[in-house]
Amino acid sequence: MKYLKVLCCVGFFVVLVSNVLSISAWNEIRGVYDDICYLRQAHLFQKFGFSDLDTNVARDDDDYLSEKLKEIGYPDWNDTSKAPCHPLMPATNKFVLQYPPGTGFVLALFPQGFQVIPLYALTSVVAFGFALLATVYASTVLSLLLVAAFGDAAIYLMINPTKASYSMAPTMMVCALAGFLTAKLFVGEGRVNRLLLTALIGLLIGLAVNFRLANLFLSAGYFLFFFVSFLLSRNRETLQQGMLFAAAFLIGIVPTLLANAINAGSAFSTTYGGADVVPPELNSGVLWAYFADPQFVLLVIAGVWAALILRLRRLGGVTQVALVVAGNLVVNSIFFMTHPIFTPYYTIPVAMLSLWTLLFATLNSHRETIDDSLAFRQPIKA
Repeated sequence: MKYLKVLCCVGFFVVLVSNVLSISAWNEIRGVYDDICYLRQAHLFQKFGFSDLDTNVARDDDDYLSEKLKEIGYPDWNDTSKAPCHPLMPATNKFVLQYPPGTGFVLALFPQGFQVIPLYALTSVVAFGFALLATVYASTVLSLLLVAAFGDAAIYLMINPTKASYSMAPTMMVCALAGFLTAKLFVGEGRVNRLLLTALIGLLIGLAVNFRLANLFLSAGYFLFFFVSFLLSRNRETLQQGMLFAAAFLIGIVPTLLANAINAGSAFSTTYGGADVVPPELNSGVLWAYFADPQFVLLVIAGVWAALILRLRRLGGVTQVALVVAGNLVVNSIFFMTHPIFTPYYTIPVAMLSLWTLLFATLNSHRETIDDSLAFRQPIKA
C-alpha cells in the first residue's frame, strides 16, 4: 500500500503541475464582462477598503471600469450607466455591481494585474492538498483506486470548467473543505466536536454565498437534514445543531447582506437583474443542455454514490452524510434546471461539495470498520 500511495501522490502532482503551467499562460482580460466586473470589485477593495461594499458606478472616478471596457471594445465604454453587470437599483437610484463582495475581496488579496493566475494556482494547490489527505485516509487498494480517480479529476476541475467564472475558484476551495468537515461531522466524532464542526460548516457555506449568490442553495441539504431530524427525534442535541448551523450560516452571509443594504436599499433585496430574477420554469432547451454536459455526469455519480450508501444502511453515520448530499443534489438540481440560463459550471459547486463529502465519509467509514475488526481480533488479556 505504501508504494501505491506514493504512486498515487505522484499522479496528483503531475496533474497539479499541468494545471499551474496552463494557468500561468492565462490573460486576466478575456473579453468576458463578468471578469471585468469582478476585477473592478477587487480594485474598489484595494482603493477604498471595506467601503468597497458601495459599488456605485459613480465611484469609478479613476476610469478603471471605463478603461477595461475600452480594452475589450465595448461600444458604450464611456457611458457608465450602460456598463455590463451594473443594473439600476430603483430604491437607491444607483447603478451597482450585481455580484456579492466575496470574489472581489479574494482577488484583492493579490497585486493588481496579477490576481487571477495566483488565485487559480492556489485553488489547484488546495485540491491537491485534499487529494493527498484522502490518500492518507485510504486503507484498502479499492479505496485508494477511488481516491486516485477522484483526486486527479478534482484537481483538473479546479481550472476547467472553474475558469469560466472567477467566483468559482474560491467556491471550489470552500466546497473541498466543507466536504471534508461534513464527513467528520457525521462519521465518528464526539458531541463537542460535532457542535464545533456544525458551526464551522455553517460558517463556510455562509461565506460561500459571498462568492456566488447561488451558493445559498448549498445549505439546503443541511437545513433539510437538521429540520427533519428534529421532527423525528425531538431531542436537544439535534435542535442545538440546527440552530448552531443556522446562526453560523447567517454570520457567514453578513457581508452580502450589508452590500445589499448599501446598494439595493435592503439587506434582503437582490442586486441582480434581468434573467437572473426571472421566476423558475421548465425549459426543454436548458434541461437538454444539462443532460448533454459533463457536469451532469458528476451529478449522476454523486447521486448514485449517495443512493448506494442509503441502500447499505449498515454503514451508520455515513448514511446521514448521504441524506444531506441527497437533499442538496435535489434542491440544487431543481433550481438550476428551472433557471432560464445554462452555463457549464452552475451545478459544479454542489457536485464537488457532494463528491468531496461522500469520498471522505466513505474513507472514514472504511477505516472505522477495519479498526473495529482489528480490535475484535485482539486476544482478551486476563
